[in-house]
Amino acid sequence: TGLTAGQRTVTIQEGPLYRVRGSHVTLWCKVSGYQGPAEQNFQWSIYLPSAPEREVQIVSTVDPSFPYAIYTQRVRSRGIFVERLQGDAVLLHITELQDHDAGEYECHTPNTDERYFGSYSARTSLSVIADTLSASMAPQALTLTEGDAVELTCEVSKSTAQHTHLSVGWYLLQGAGEHGAKEVLTLSKDFILKPGPSYEQRFLEGDVRLNKVGNTTYKLFIGGVKPPDQGQLYCEAAEWIEDPDQTWKDISHKKTERTSLAVVSQGRDLSVDIVAAERSLSEGDTLQLKCVLGASKSSSRHFEVIWLLDSVEVAMVDPHGVLIWEEGYKERAQLGQLRAFKQSNTLYVLTIYEVRLQDKGMYQCSVSEMKAPGDLHSIQTDVSSGIQVNVKPVESRMRLSVSTGTARVTAGDSLTLRCEVRGAAGPVSVRWWHLPPQHPGHRVLVATMQRDGTLSLGSAYQGGQTRGSVRLEKESPGNFTLVIPSTLGEDDGGQYRCEATQWSRGRNWTEKGEAAVTVSSMGLGLQATLRSRIATVTYGQSFELVCQVKANYTLEQVPASVRWLFQPSPTGPSHELVRVFPSGTVVWGTAQPHLQGKAQLVKADTSFRLHIHSALPASEGTYQCEVEVWRRNTLPLGQPAASTKSNVVGIKVVLPESKLQVAPKDSSVEIASGNTAIECRIVFAQNNSQFAVTWYLLPPLADATPLQILRASYSSILEYGSEFSSLAQKSRFLSQRVSSNVFQLQILSANLGDQGRYYCVVEEWLWLVDGWYKLGEGTSGRTTLKFKLPERELQMDRTNHSVSAREGEQVTLPCRLQGAHLPGTQLSATWFQVKSSGRDSALLTLRHDGTVQHPQERLARRLYLRRPSAGDFSLTLGSVESGDAGTYYCQLQQWQQQSEGKDWALRASARSGYTQLATIPPESTVLSRICSSPSLLNFILYLPLVLILLLTLAVFCWYCKFRR
Repeated sequence: TGLTAGQRTVTIQEGPLYRVRGSHVTLWCKVSGYQGPAEQNFQWSIYLPSAPEREVQIVSTVDPSFPYAIYTQRVRSRGIFVERLQGDAVLLHITELQDHDAGEYECHTPNTDERYFGSYSARTSLSVIADTLSASMAPQALTLTEGDAVELTCEVSKSTAQHTHLSVGWYLLQGAGEHGAKEVLTLSKDFILKPGPSYEQRFLEGDVRLNKVGNTTYKLFIGGVKPPDQGQLYCEAAEWIEDPDQTWKDISHKKTERTSLAVVSQGRDLSVDIVAAERSLSEGDTLQLKCVLGASKSSSRHFEVIWLLDSVEVAMVDPHGVLIWEEGYKERAQLGQLRAFKQSNTLYVLTIYEVRLQDKGMYQCSVSEMKAPGDLHSIQTDVSSGIQVNVKPVESRMRLSVSTGTARVTAGDSLTLRCEVRGAAGPVSVRWWHLPPQHPGHRVLVATMQRDGTLSLGSAYQGGQTRGSVRLEKESPGNFTLVIPSTLGEDDGGQYRCEATQWSRGRNWTEKGEAAVTVSSMGLGLQATLRSRIATVTYGQSFELVCQVKANYTLEQVPASVRWLFQPSPTGPSHELVRVFPSGTVVWGTAQPHLQGKAQLVKADTSFRLHIHSALPASEGTYQCEVEVWRRNTLPLGQPAASTKSNVVGIKVVLPESKLQVAPKDSSVEIASGNTAIECRIVFAQNNSQFAVTWYLLPPLADATPLQILRASYSSILEYGSEFSSLAQKSRFLSQRVSSNVFQLQILSANLGDQGRYYCVVEEWLWLVDGWYKLGEGTSGRTTLKFKLPERELQMDRTNHSVSAREGEQVTLPCRLQGAHLPGTQLSATWFQVKSSGRDSALLTLRHDGTVQHPQERLARRLYLRRPSAGDFSLTLGSVESGDAGTYYCQLQQWQQQSEGKDWALRASARSGYTQLATIPPESTVLSRICSSPSLLNFILYLPLVLILLLTLAVFCWYCKFRR
């Protein structure tokens, strides 16, 4: 749209186009509205479906090097070329279309204009489709008398997916060469009959007709042949497709083989008579036909004789007596079942030995006279004669019965089937088929025995690896036995069919019989039950598991194996303890290596027994047996035919009774400071026992949860609780075995946070053959740890405080001594954070000797004491985090050395008030800073009122000045 004069436009044949593989294809392209020379150049390219964005150059009218390598050879050999129709229009020729020629074609015109204006290329798509058109006609050599009628049949079909039309025409070729054929009659693609110029009048008179019978059959009828009709007739079919521009294009042509037609004028001196010794025969009889010619001076004349059955040629004898059989009769002639010869120049004989049903019909002897031998175009006379021959079928007296003694078997059993043939008059071949019920209408060949005794097996029964060596035996004339040594399973059940074929006098008769067989799966009814007389055994006691197996067949007669499985814990995997194979081979698993010397395996009839002597703790768990069975008569065993698992049976092993007794009496320990020890005493235990001790602390709170301090295993491995896992805590709490029956918890540098009730839990462990086992445990009484505070208290600020700090900033928590401390004394300070567990957590300790301890290593870098004065022990917490929120307090203690070189004694102590710390998230906007500052917020709120007052005052002053 919008084109103007002088605007270049390239137009290409509209697509999509469908063309047949191997055909000659043309695509047109033209250009208009161009400037420059009258002869424009064109370049053709293709975009293949495999790479629709990549241009592949094909041919150019101006550049010989334009084609890509894949097209160079075809362009050079004129397999692809451009035909110029005129200066601005061309045709692209592809002489033999190939599959990879499918794609999108582009026609491009190089610019010859003063400026680019318009379109310079256009595209169309071409699809390559298969040539499905076929046309066929049986070739004949017809010799008719002038005035006879002839009918020729042409079979035409197609299976193209696209919508196409057909045209069918008949042509007559006369003389030598392939050109100059005359059109007889054509049915066009538009379903219109069009006669050739030589046949228009005869077509109008109805003497020449074309009839369509069904979907694929076209018949040409000529009512009365004339000498000008002589020649070679053939049928030609064409397939047409409608292109997008609504024009029809013929995309495929097919010609049939030719029928030779000779027309003999009436009134020539030649007669033909056909004689049969017997016109009504039975199958297997011999048919002899004689063709007798009547002609004067016959010895000097040349005749060609054609034998026909129902107008279809059987054989030809040329004037020299050379015999030529038609294709369908060559094999029988080679087998000696057919014979034809020239007995004399006027007597021709056709003999059929062991005549068949298809040999009945109208036999004709067609005689053509020629001027000279071999001169097919000098026929003088064509005369024929016919005779009807009937062939009656021979009835067979053969009877067949099938039986089996193995109608119901189990997988692995053998099958024996018998086929008895009676009344056969000749050699018999036998075929056995299996008709599986799961595939109705399907049959599988089992075995074949030919008439000469040759045996062959079906593909599914060869090799002998699955069903054994299948046999088909001829026990006596007419008795055939099929033996399948080992059935696979239910799929081998169903009907087995015997087909016996009798061969006699060139014909065969087949009788059939069937027998039903049911093959039960080895898994059908297979069941295993596991039981034990006792479910709880004491250490060292024996127990037995019995695996009882049931099946619908005799279990003792099939190979079977048992696998014993053991699961130590309900959530863990199962392990294989031992496996007994059908051969008796025993394979022990690795899950319980001690089991091999303690277990006994017994098989009795349909049960398997596992007897375990001296049960160990490791024997506790759930047991299960798995039974597998194999088909009989199959070696090697291969995969099992069926398997089943039993129920699970749990076995509990009770350990020796623990005699452990731990002192249960409560006690208390009171200290002023320094180190202390908590005692755990074992009252009674077995001599060879080992002990694991776990120490717990109950904080002073009434509902506090016990806190695990540490656990010393029976091998002296220490494991600290989460509250005591820091290095500082591990260095203060130690577990010690003082004697064989006494354990102590050593608490070094005890502080107020260590107050509470302490107790121990003792576990008794005993070595039992394969490992250590816990027999029991006991819990001691509670030992209360108290601190004896000095009578004198220090004077300090005990006011409770609330402070807030923004995250990332620092905050100082107050702790100040009021008044001076006594000369010769030193102060120590400990900061605590109150915990919900009831045990206050020490954060920092300043000892009286000036050393600083950090029980919480992760806080060491953020904690320090300001100490602006001797009595100020305020704690500064840097880089405040949200987790720092909580309650804090400090404990001050006054120490005095008793004398030179002596220990320091606690003289006074005091605790500060509680400081509640709240953390504030960091602010990031000006508005948030304003909202968090009350003074700044009030200033902004009152700013408009202040401005209004100042403006009113200024107006009033101006007014007063103006009045003066």
